[in-house]
Amino acid sequence: MKKRFKELLHHYKVEAFKISHGSDQVAENTREILRFTDEALNNAYHYHFHKLPETQRVETFNMIKNFVLEAILPPVMEKVVRRLVVLEKQHTEMVRLLGDILEVLSDDRHIHDSEARTG
Repeated sequence: MKKRFKELLHHYKVEAFKISHGSDQVAENTREILRFTDEALNNAYHYHFHKLPETQRVETFNMIKNFVLEAILPPVMEKVVRRLVVLEKQHTEMVRLLGDILEVLSDDRHIHDSEARTG
């Protein structure tokens, strides 16, 4: 059973590495990351001034807001979303590992119960 656990753990480590570094999933991950990033950036909130500001102040505010939304926020959001996508996929793989471990334990108990009854 120990050997089987080592095999399962090794398989998980390989799959987790492929998820974060593998070139075969790059296109799929990139599409997913860009989709999530676009959704987040399209949900940009609007700021409403409490008092009617001066026009120059509004223009400055809009210039800063547009710069942040177009230049600063997209790469930051992309990095955050990239990490989120990788962690979600690794989590899915971890759940699969846990299921495999429980299956091995279940099979082992079944074998021990059968031996105890016949033995």
